Amino acid sequence: MDFPFISVIIPVKPGGYVRALEALKDIDYPAERLEALVAEGRQPSVQRNRAAKEAKGEILYFLDDDSLAPTGLFKTVAARYADQNVAGVGGPIITPPSDSFLRKGFGLALSSLFGGSTIRARYKKLGAERRGTENELILANLSFKKSVFLEAGGFNENLYPNEENELLNRLVSEGKTFLYVPDAWLYRSQRPNFRAYLRQVFTYGRGRMDQNYQHPEGFKALHMAPSLFLAYCLGLLIIRNPVYFIPALLYAVLCVVFSLGAALEAKNPLYVLVMPFLFASLHIGYGAGFIRGAVKKFAGKGGARPDVMFKLRRVDLGKGI
Repeated sequence: MDFPFISVIIPVKPGGYVRALEALKDIDYPAERLEALVAEGRQPSVQRNRAAKEAKGEILYFLDDDSLAPTGLFKTVAARYADQNVAGVGGPIITPPSDSFLRKGFGLALSSLFGGSTIRARYKKLGAERRGTENELILANLSFKKSVFLEAGGFNENLYPNEENELLNRLVSEGKTFLYVPDAWLYRSQRPNFRAYLRQVFTYGRGRMDQNYQHPEGFKALHMAPSLFLAYCLGLLIIRNPVYFIPALLYAVLCVVFSLGAALEAKNPLYVLVMPFLFASLHIGYGAGFIRGAVKKFAGKGGARPDVMFKLRRVDLGKGI
């Protein structure tokens, strides 16, 4: 097997702890064909782009600071680049078995058809290996050919999150091939508490609206569904017509059905009680973020961001960490 040189790029806040390096100690890949670049700063899109320009590898592998790669991950991904037409490869991020009850619940919500919908493959091994799009691929476990990445100009530095969504859409529209490989998974813990989970889904919604403004051709009606649901829920406070409550009853039924499915998947009946709340929080939080993105744009906020501090640390994995 040919082993392409892989540069692992990990953005982190200034002085932040990089848990991802722990797993890289045991990675099964030739050490002389591997390096890690820890990019410190406060704007991840900028950090990743600057690190990519300094990378030695022909493959750029983007991880988050808490992405925990299994030993065989890089060999699994590298094998797909034997096909010269492949521009990028990624896989899902799986909730670790060691996560708390609540954290596992967040993962169940995001990986559910009812919760995560079209993006659920990011959070669970779903289906067979196939061409991937922004729906399946996620930046916490995503690789690119360096030449393709740099030629495209890297990530849009005015976007965070959704910078990988915008770049993937752009490259796929140009005919580039990306692969979603279920076996190329890694562990990544879910948010530590409910407040952080709500902030996460709110940010996802805002990021989607930011992306839609910059690239309206990628807009899909489904993206508006959570915002319409939020508006409907607010209407429940003032509208007393019994017919108006029918969608709420249907939503409640779906919550129960998919909560039962989540409980069976997790082999824990207590999730029947928790998941309806987590599903509703996901939908309402995302919808609120989507609306916030729209309001921010109309208010004239957003746009180009100022330059930020940046510090690059190169870690030689062959000499230990």
